[in-house]
Amino acid sequence: MDLLAKIRTIPTEAGVYLYKNAEGEVIYVGKAKNLRSRVSSYFHEGRWEDAKTGTLVREAVDVDYIVVANNKEALALENNLIKQRKPRFNILLRDDKTYPYVKLTQGEKWPRVYVTRRLRKDGSAYFGPYFPANLAYRIVELIHRTFLIPGCKIDLSHYYARPCLQFYLKRCLGPCVEGLTTPEAYKEAVRDTQMFLEGHTADLEKSLHQRMDEAAQSENYERAAKFRDLLITISQLREKQRIASTENDDADVFGYHYENGMLAVNLFHMRAGKIVDRREFFWEDLNELLIETDEAKPEEQNPPPPFHAGAFFSALLKQLYIDQQYVPRVIYLPVDFPDRDTLAALLSERRGHRVEITVPQRGDKRSLVDLAGQNARQSFDQRFRVMQPSQRAIQEALQDTLTLPDLPRRIECFDISHIQGTETVASMVVWENGAMKKSDYRKFRIKTVGGVDDFASMREVVTRRYRRIAEEKQPMPSLILIDGGLGQLHAAAQALEELGLTSQPLASIAKREELIYLYGQKDDPIVLERRSPVLHLIQKIRNESHRFAITYHRKRREMRDRDSELLAIPGVGARTRTRLLQHFGSLRGIEQAGVEALKAVVPRKTAEMIHAHFHASAPSPSSAQDDQSTYRGSV
Repeated sequence: MDLLAKIRTIPTEAGVYLYKNAEGEVIYVGKAKNLRSRVSSYFHEGRWEDAKTGTLVREAVDVDYIVVANNKEALALENNLIKQRKPRFNILLRDDKTYPYVKLTQGEKWPRVYVTRRLRKDGSAYFGPYFPANLAYRIVELIHRTFLIPGCKIDLSHYYARPCLQFYLKRCLGPCVEGLTTPEAYKEAVRDTQMFLEGHTADLEKSLHQRMDEAAQSENYERAAKFRDLLITISQLREKQRIASTENDDADVFGYHYENGMLAVNLFHMRAGKIVDRREFFWEDLNELLIETDEAKPEEQNPPPPFHAGAFFSALLKQLYIDQQYVPRVIYLPVDFPDRDTLAALLSERRGHRVEITVPQRGDKRSLVDLAGQNARQSFDQRFRVMQPSQRAIQEALQDTLTLPDLPRRIECFDISHIQGTETVASMVVWENGAMKKSDYRKFRIKTVGGVDDFASMREVVTRRYRRIAEEKQPMPSLILIDGGLGQLHAAAQALEELGLTSQPLASIAKREELIYLYGQKDDPIVLERRSPVLHLIQKIRNESHRFAITYHRKRREMRDRDSELLAIPGVGARTRTRLLQHFGSLRGIEQAGVEALKAVVPRKTAEMIHAHFHASAPSPSSAQDDQSTYRGSV
């Protein structure tokens, strides 16, 4: 059955349709109240005048559809399919900034708490998102200090010989060492942490009061004092967070700026009536994407305008909010779109409270939308006209991308270099406060590894470097970067773990795919777009490390070749070789020296042997004169 014949069999009910190309790839996903009417509208002659629609129709060879009960279900299903299939002609959410969540790992014997930016269906509890982003780090820091639940990335499936520094700083119960805590005490701390993160402070305070009284009655005053301090901390935090909030105080405000197929969108997060953070989105290829107006009519003959702002925001909001755990009560938009009421009803139903999507026309709310639009224009200029963000902005973006606890000020990067396991060396280069710091570069000659074993070599180098740092009590870098994939990352992590440096930020970058693996999130590599300043910075550091390692390896190889060539000459031993190199400076100097010059360092016989070795194929003086006279005669 050809495509047009198949379209005539599509039902007239609501649903989602998927256009496919000759390779079976989904190239466009759309939704419709009437599937047959919407899908057949693409093949009306007037629609082909639009270049994007015409390209889609020419590539499409098949169409699938899924019937749903109503338009709300179609919205949700369309959003899921777009995120799963990533069709080429759809608007795809591209976010330069993802907000952090607090993750409580519940599927482990010893649960942990740390900050993450990726939600996974792994049985863990996620709380957030938090903005500004540093709020999540402050909350996790409070949990470490108050409830002593760790956030380290080491394997807690077995015990270790000694605890890390966090235990001695009283920020961890020490589940990594047998006997430091009990499963019952740890479960109690995890339960308190979960109640705190869920906002059940009243229940938590009641439980702490009860345990404090029990400890006091049993004359365990140290334990009672601990619960007392917990109660004071929670009470202070609750008072600090108590604010007078009114309806619609929590809102998201959108603005945009579009030029020449490029688009910048700004999103302001308002919480408790205050703008607490800003989020930026960019698209560079909108001319290649199909932005569908809702329910296109067959009788339309004129091509659509170049940019449908309403249809764009319809696609953006669905991807941004439908799967989100928290949605504000009000979303302010600069333009309207037909699905607005349906999307608001779907979000209200899923979130359990009324969500309003509105387009303010005047007053303070319109001023907020205009302010977001002005900022979007500035973002557009910085991204597409200036193209070079400030160093501070790059550092902040790197901190957000790699979930670093602090602004990165020093990065140390390692690379291994060898040829088939010979002359294996390693390099360490340093980036500090926006520039490469060559005075801190280090070279390493691998001492304990034989043959080809990059992983063992990396483990040796990282161990040597940071054992010395610990012995000299120098500060650790903001980030350790490894040139390589998961194998090198694991080797470096093992070395740091053996040194007790379990909280050190560690990442690696794979050469071919340019995937960034963050230790502790190895199953979910970070993929940055090719224009990302963060990726450019990481690549710059990685490439410098590779260059430095290659240079050192070549030097070592040249020294090996030089030494072996001199030692191959009869009468030249190690001491003679050293004297010759010191006198002439290099192997090339020895090669160019005459017998008389060599006699100043070695006996005449040895000098003649050395000269003969380097000039064995050179013509004799008499033959050279004969050749020269013959040449002159022929002229």
